[in-house]
Amino acid sequence: MKHPARRNRWIAALAWLAAWPALGAEWKAADGPLMTRWSKDVRADKALPEYPRPQLVRGEWENLNGLWQLSFGKEGDRPPVGKTLDEQILVPFPVESALSGVMKHSDRLWYRRTFANPEKWAGKRVLLHFGAVDWEATVWVNGREMGTHKGGYAGFSFDITDALKPGDGNELIVRVYDPTDKGTQPRGKQVNNPGGIFYTPTTGIWQTVWMEPVSAQASIRRLKITADPDARRVDVVPEIAGDASGLSLNLTWVDPDGSGSASASSGNARNCSLPLPAGARVWTPESPALHGLKVELKQGDTVVDAVGSYFGLRKIEVAPDDKGVNRLMLNGKPVFMVGPLDQGFWPDGLYTAPTDEALKYDVEITKKLGFNMTRKHVKVEPDRWYYWCDRLGLLVWQDMPSGDKSINPDQPDIVRTPESARQYDTELKAMIDGLQAHPSIVMWVVFNEGWGQFDTKRVADWTKQHDPTRLVDAASGWADRAGVGDVHDLHAYPRPQAPPLEPKRAGVLGEFGGLSLGVDGHTWTSKIWGYQGTNSSAELTRKYERLLREGWDMKDAKGLNALVYTQITDVETEANGLLTYDRAVIKVDLDRAAAVNRGDISRIPIPRTVVPDSREKGLTWRYSTDKPSGDWQAAKFDDSAWKEGPGVLGTETTPGANVRTTWNTPDIWARRTFDLPDVNPANLLLSVLHDEDAEIYLNGTLAATVKGHTGSYDELPISPEAKATLKAGKNVIAIHCHQTGGGQSIDAGLIELKNPTR
Repeated sequence: MKHPARRNRWIAALAWLAAWPALGAEWKAADGPLMTRWSKDVRADKALPEYPRPQLVRGEWENLNGLWQLSFGKEGDRPPVGKTLDEQILVPFPVESALSGVMKHSDRLWYRRTFANPEKWAGKRVLLHFGAVDWEATVWVNGREMGTHKGGYAGFSFDITDALKPGDGNELIVRVYDPTDKGTQPRGKQVNNPGGIFYTPTTGIWQTVWMEPVSAQASIRRLKITADPDARRVDVVPEIAGDASGLSLNLTWVDPDGSGSASASSGNARNCSLPLPAGARVWTPESPALHGLKVELKQGDTVVDAVGSYFGLRKIEVAPDDKGVNRLMLNGKPVFMVGPLDQGFWPDGLYTAPTDEALKYDVEITKKLGFNMTRKHVKVEPDRWYYWCDRLGLLVWQDMPSGDKSINPDQPDIVRTPESARQYDTELKAMIDGLQAHPSIVMWVVFNEGWGQFDTKRVADWTKQHDPTRLVDAASGWADRAGVGDVHDLHAYPRPQAPPLEPKRAGVLGEFGGLSLGVDGHTWTSKIWGYQGTNSSAELTRKYERLLREGWDMKDAKGLNALVYTQITDVETEANGLLTYDRAVIKVDLDRAAAVNRGDISRIPIPRTVVPDSREKGLTWRYSTDKPSGDWQAAKFDDSAWKEGPGVLGTETTPGANVRTTWNTPDIWARRTFDLPDVNPANLLLSVLHDEDAEIYLNGTLAATVKGHTGSYDELPISPEAKATLKAGKNVIAIHCHQTGGGQSIDAGLIELKNPTR
């Protein structure tokens, strides 16, 4: 005779399967605009199966990723306890993503699934963990409300033990509310109407959901790990749940190469320090030594809780070099940081990488491109991304995701509502606390370009006080507050610039570049944009080398400490990446880019001015804003009736243009006679400032055409036909420029590229 209780459980399980169409249907990704090669490896029964928390590892756990029920809700809905929902979704992919299988958006969502309470966990406390849910999540287990969490980037947990039933058929419901850009919460670049530098939103569960059993007496919730390479010591402060009275904290260290070990114990569970041998290796990008760490809570000889972790010995600071120039110092040595802006978006998963291999690839290719750092731009990644940075050796500047209002750089800090300010402060603290132990993170970037910037000094000072082991960038670009933070951070497009030297802060360039190139078959849409276009991989590589060489030159000449190039991959319509959005094509020559990123600039040509432009001294142009008749571009054309004025021609508010003569109509025709010295025309390039479209002629022959605008002088190749007209002595340059809105400017000269002698 079958056991009645077991029979009833089987009946309940079969009823659940029959009621849930999601489990009876085969999952497949939605038809997204662009997919990565890793999307084929995504499986509904094995979605992101890796243990999600590498710095606090327990052996027993259950992954709850996979197919869940889903419905779109409205304000005031009651939790659908015991009810079948309309759709299915593959967790943990955002509902807007192709890999979720849904690819729809709603501000309000309901998630539902069942799970088993393992019998072997009896007598223990069971924790339910969420890696991240954007933005507000309320959780019910078996109809009992566990709590609400607000914050789209930090993990959170609930002790669900008292709500559980034995065995199968436990019900988990999650309600999500995410106003995206209709709210004031931190959201980074998510908007409801994406375009340009703002992208598709992520709503709902977007990191791993899992359960684990812990001791009913006490357990380690979080570890604050501070490794001191000077003192050769690691300090551990645990955050403990339960009753820690009478418990001791025990640490065991294992050398990365396995050649040594050490242990220490404290008489309490509040903290413990572990001295390390003098030869314990430090962590650097070139040699990212990670030290294994076992942390135990003990009562006498009995282990109450144990977790595995790791740390890296490294120190970051700002200090003067032997010339008195403030430098970024890693482990007491100057380090020039060169890296990309990394926004962490995926065409098939949006905020969520399709697989752990994909997540790892982004770090690996950044290293292969010769970078030693990356700036994680207004997004926080899953723990495993930082694990790969720790393990592979990549320095990280970590942005706090921005929210609330954007401001003009000339305006003061915005005034947030008390609720908005509290939420920002709460999520900033959660980000820092959650990522504190990763040695790869060396800088907290508090605000980006004035987006929602408020109380700058207070927030920056608090960040430094809360985590003195890292540098603080109070404002990356635009809205610097003099003397606040550890660095003065400029943004300049496309060419690099350096902040002035300061007595206490180090100068860094937090964004520059933005050279764009679309690759057919690998774009999100047919229409793309970038800060400055290129026509081929060869042109992109050449221009990239030049920009990086200029940046490296500023290291010694202007005391610059870091270069952050925009950007590592394309993102949606933005084609400024060194890689395509799907990571399928590296758009630059990898070896050449890696060489210049590492500082090998000896083979990169240096420009020499042959025919000056007007950036420093206004050179005289003749111009007309009425369309001229005849061959206006010809060398012999009579322009004596045209107006005359010094360059640059344009409007005074145009960025990057030293305008001396006003041009504010849709079109301008301009001419200038110049003397060309005896040079080889094969080495010549045009130096052009244009806003917007322009055709440039030399001696009546079309030399180049350009589209769009640039915030600085661009180097353009000269057509062979135009080069053939150049001669020593008198020559004529003629330009037609057309603009449609915003600022406007036009100017040009000639430069010569020669291989450097140094």
